[in-house]
Amino acid sequence: MADFGVYAIFGVDEPPQQILRREGWQSSIEIQPSVQLMVLFARGDWGKRDSVSVELADERNIPINMGKLTPFNKCLSWESGEDGVWSSGATLTVKLIGGTTEFLDPGVALSQMECTPECIPAVPALRECPGKRKRSQGEEEVNEGRGKENICPNASEKVTPQRRSKNNHHGGQTRLFSQKEEQTATSSSQSHKAKGKQAKTPSQTAPLDKPSGRWGQTLCPIDPQTAILIGGQGARMQFCKDPIWKLCTEDLSWVPAETLAEGPTPEARIGHTATYDPESKRIFVFGGSKHKKWFNDVHILDTQTWRWTLVEAQGKVPPLAYHSCSMFRGELFVFGGVFPRPHPEPDGCSDSIYIFNPEMAIWYQPIVNGEKPAPRSGHSACVMQGRIFVFGGWDTPVCFNDMFMLDLGLMEFSVVKTSGTAPSPRSWHGCAVLSDCSFLIHGGYNGNNALSDAFVFNTDTSCWSSLAFPQLNSVPRAGHSIITMPPTCKQGCTDEQEELPESAPQTLLVFGGGDNEGCFFSDLFTMPVEELRD
Repeated sequence: MADFGVYAIFGVDEPPQQILRREGWQSSIEIQPSVQLMVLFARGDWGKRDSVSVELADERNIPINMGKLTPFNKCLSWESGEDGVWSSGATLTVKLIGGTTEFLDPGVALSQMECTPECIPAVPALRECPGKRKRSQGEEEVNEGRGKENICPNASEKVTPQRRSKNNHHGGQTRLFSQKEEQTATSSSQSHKAKGKQAKTPSQTAPLDKPSGRWGQTLCPIDPQTAILIGGQGARMQFCKDPIWKLCTEDLSWVPAETLAEGPTPEARIGHTATYDPESKRIFVFGGSKHKKWFNDVHILDTQTWRWTLVEAQGKVPPLAYHSCSMFRGELFVFGGVFPRPHPEPDGCSDSIYIFNPEMAIWYQPIVNGEKPAPRSGHSACVMQGRIFVFGGWDTPVCFNDMFMLDLGLMEFSVVKTSGTAPSPRSWHGCAVLSDCSFLIHGGYNGNNALSDAFVFNTDTSCWSSLAFPQLNSVPRAGHSIITMPPTCKQGCTDEQEELPESAPQTLLVFGGGDNEGCFFSDLFTMPVEELRD
């Protein structure tokens, strides 16, 4: 096989140019305004090389696009105006992960088309917060305009939700950032500009020992000792450069997992779902969005063979983000979410149910009776005793705190009449099943602020009760992950043995999310589930 190399094509009429050779480690190239299309690909024997990190930064050295080449994903492409824009020049940095570390700079002068973004968001000055991680570079910047599903509670200005009109985005996300961060945005931008030339000098980046701070990710338990983290968005509204991690719950250690599995990994995204099927031991990743891109693809990670598969499914399902996805009897039940409408209409929220059958690789819509929930996104859904309980969510400018139940035998929706102290209206909250008849709701976003309160709902009594735990209530969070880890088998138990009793010790894990001050969490804390049960 030919020697390893990384090549770039700039425009449809240009031949490939080699920008990183076999013995190279890193290359930084100045981009100037003229090319509308870039294609980057690797060719040859990978050997011991794990991956090639690719980063595109503007003249202030602020990352505007990035990706990764691996032995299973050997090509990246950018088109002007699609994945990011810059006003005057950029820098393309290619870094080899694994293999040799000898540096080679081919000194190739390239160019890039100049384009004016619709809106250049202010870049806040990041700061260290307890249990929160600031990001310096390595994630993608979001564009304004259509596709406001990517705007989280921690953006660059505070907006009060307005009454919906024809031109308002359904399911759009209002933005919160502290005035302190807004005031320091300008000085941060100037600092980046002043250090731009110096920052372009190639230097090796130390590997992360845990995920960067983020919100909108998924955390999916696959066995009593392991959970998989996928996707998310972090500082400066950028998509995370470290999108996939493996968590070992025995010592709460993290392992970067993007290159652990073979096959095509999912593209960076937010607002997707990741659902584990304990029968087939597979994770199903569906939907989400990335800037103006919307996804309706299904990626499957087989946790036994550690291989990704992109499903070529039959049937129709719209691109969706911030939907819910529940596993029942081997099928995925997708409800709600934000979907793109054709230009110039705004994005809208869905009230439909789509079912994916993995065995047949087909999508279909069931006939559903009863009183359906209003269209919504950012809600939660959990399966309990053959029923899906749907809580909260929003369809701008309305936030919900109602609850609906879908009987999966009758395929009939009904309103759940509750008693007790119910959560206030919210979306992007955490939800976790605590027992056969109870689940937890924590935090979220009410249209103006992130929340820190917690509630338990009992499905037998239809009663809400509030919880007061310092770990849960001390810091507001929205877009975070809450999962219940399955109990650990006693030594020597087998898969064929009966399930452990409900009283067996279980652990609640909380990771990530954003607060009201523009900080993104990278902390992970645990709680015994027994303390939260009624």
